[in-house]
Amino acid sequence: MDYEDELDVALEAAAKASDYLRAAYAAFTPVPDAPASITTEADRTSQELILSRITAAFPDDALCAEEATPTLRSAVREGDRLWVVDPIDGTRGFAMKNGEFSVMIGLVAKGRVVVGVVAEPALNRISYARFGHGCWVRTGSALPTACHVTRTDALAESVLVQSHAKKGETPWPVAALRPKKVVETYSAGVKLAMVARGEADLYVNTYANFGDWDICAGDLLVTEAGGTVTEIGGAPIRYGTPGNAQRGGLLASNGRLHVAAVAALQSREPAGP
Repeated sequence: MDYEDELDVALEAAAKASDYLRAAYAAFTPVPDAPASITTEADRTSQELILSRITAAFPDDALCAEEATPTLRSAVREGDRLWVVDPIDGTRGFAMKNGEFSVMIGLVAKGRVVVGVVAEPALNRISYARFGHGCWVRTGSALPTACHVTRTDALAESVLVQSHAKKGETPWPVAALRPKKVVETYSAGVKLAMVARGEADLYVNTYANFGDWDICAGDLLVTEAGGTVTEIGGAPIRYGTPGNAQRGGLLASNGRLHVAAVAALQSREPAGP
């Protein structure tokens, strides 16, 4: 199965949500000190737009999404085909109005991510992939171009993308990996897309507990662009487990740096409480 129809539906759903979010974003009053946990009505409306399009096309498929909206509440939550949706990944960036947010739509078939779409509404850019067919990016009405990870082969020469750190703080992945450059942005979807497009070499998600929707779509972008995605310790990432919870963190790389990055992160892993 080549999942071309599924990708087309995901792209349509992402475009519909992006059109709505651009208007909502323009009208939104900024929240300069928005907390990481913030959620908005825009999250819920975006999710309903996406899930409605998916369920119209594939009514028997299971759904996994971040917000408790009506379509999700009435949906099957487990199955061989599971759509994984984050209606606004990086809501903090949306609320602050810095443009650093994305829409993430992924499809997991029998445990494997086979479709991934990461849209960046503020930039009118969309990165997407389907299993075995590479990763592509399109900005505005331009033709799509293929995405490829970097060829950097030394951690000392690498670019690490991470969330915005507190002033004066050095997150432990930075201390462990010692990259040449650190780039900061909100949204895991944006970060994973940056690795896939060759704009960064590494991304490390250090949250102790996050959801499938935070990484699923972006996972496929990176792997189809030639990179590698695992838990921080190097174990494969599994989707669709009970609670849709991820507890092993995430390391996305250009592939060439992966083994060295896993070793470096394990050698400098922070002590427990």
